[in-house]
Amino acid sequence: MEITCASVPTPGTDGDGDDYALTGNTWAVALDGATANGLPTGCTHTVAWYVRKLAAGLGTRLATTAVPLPEVLRAAIADLAAFHGRTCDMTCPDSPSSTVAAARITEDEVELMVLCDSPILVLTSAGEVQVVTDTRTRHLPGYTPDHLSALRNRDPGFWVASTDPAAADRAVTRTLPRDSVAAVAVLTDGASRLADHYGWTWEELMDALLNLGPREVIRLTREEEAVRSPERGKPHDDATAIIIRLIS
Repeated sequence: MEITCASVPTPGTDGDGDDYALTGNTWAVALDGATANGLPTGCTHTVAWYVRKLAAGLGTRLATTAVPLPEVLRAAIADLAAFHGRTCDMTCPDSPSSTVAAARITEDEVELMVLCDSPILVLTSAGEVQVVTDTRTRHLPGYTPDHLSALRNRDPGFWVASTDPAAADRAVTRTLPRDSVAAVAVLTDGASRLADHYGWTWEELMDALLNLGPREVIRLTREEEAVRSPERGKPHDDATAIIIRLIS
């Protein structure tokens, strides 16, 4: 297989942002840390720290085990909570958190997992584009920091990787036969905006990712952001896109 990746922080910000991409020979993960909302986190660590530590835990397990993706995520969340729980309040609902989108390709299967609003696109061998997405954040009664704090990691509400390993059990998963898949795109929501907010179809987005590349798709997203804000959310966002081409 062939893997291509681009990760670009929000324009005008210092550092690398709160997205993180990690790939191996047969897998890819995109993480999108939740922007600090101004409420107390009970934590001495930053969102960026959490995202990178979680990525390391996921990558280590994906490189060395074959357990299902939700089990990989559950173990990574549990280990990280135990590590920074020595200095931080693990009961705080606003502890640093992250979305997770992961794909793993075996000899026979393509395994996919999405937790929160970082989608995965699949181009089938028949030319169809399928979307694996977690839509719970689209149906919340409110989006203020207080609303999100009250709804995070509980039902009804939405789930995200943070301090509770049970979030892994709420991930959206799909397994497809390998020979039915031509390509997979693992995205954060900053890289899916052309379809989520700016009128593109998922088919158009997948075509652009494959033919123009992840970095050019992110550049086109920035052009749209400069003209109009999305329907909901920040005017600009960190953006990460990973394309996996399955080559016979």
